[in-house]
Amino acid sequence: MSVESPGGRAQGGRGRNGRREAGDGGGARRPASPRPGRDAAVAELTRLLTPAVERAGFDLEEVDVRPAGRRRLVRVVVDGDDGVGLDDIARLSETASGLLDESDVMGASPYVLEVTSPGVDRPLTEPRHWRRNVGRLVVAPLADGGQIEGRIAAADDESVEIDVVAKGRGKGARAKGGGSAGTAGSKAAGTPTVRRRFGYGELGRGRVQVEFKPPGAPSPGNDSPAGAEGTRSPAEPD
Repeated sequence: MSVESPGGRAQGGRGRNGRREAGDGGGARRPASPRPGRDAAVAELTRLLTPAVERAGFDLEEVDVRPAGRRRLVRVVVDGDDGVGLDDIARLSETASGLLDESDVMGASPYVLEVTSPGVDRPLTEPRHWRRNVGRLVVAPLADGGQIEGRIAAADDESVEIDVVAKGRGKGARAKGGGSAGTAGSKAAGTPTVRRRFGYGELGRGRVQVEFKPPGAPSPGNDSPAGAEGTRSPAEPD
């Protein structure tokens, strides 16, 4: 959902696709403010929006400001333990739009405000990211070299438990304690795994792997090409 604002004010009626179309408001405009730099705008927007997002029961994951033609795109990413619904996005968009209208964060520059939830490509950098992806297949670099791949079994504020395929050989570095950077979860049922606990300091930015078939789903027949493809991790080499 996006809200369009001319010169720092989001006014006018609601158009298609939930976008608030800009209008001049019919009144005197505020004196033009200098256009802030990107880093300054991101820092100020984060400070401005974080309390409101947290009061609504969500986390402010990211704020980004970038050119979009003659305007600037203000992208606000929010998330929660139970996900973010369309109604939540609509309410947060209205709240964020009102806060920006009342401030001079964006100066006199027109902007488009977009409030959204994170995509599957969002890196796992905070304990809450790992916790919200329990059951998903992930890949993450190890701080001492190599990488780990497996399915998140549990996560708390200090560490994460990952079920790693127990392979003596394979592409990638071995994890501490005998785990290996192989494939997990999307392999056929019965593949042995080793559950390893990692402190977050031992891991880099994790990445969720897109799977063709959820764990536990029945596989097509062994002679079916689709079955062979459906049980292979996208991270596994051909």
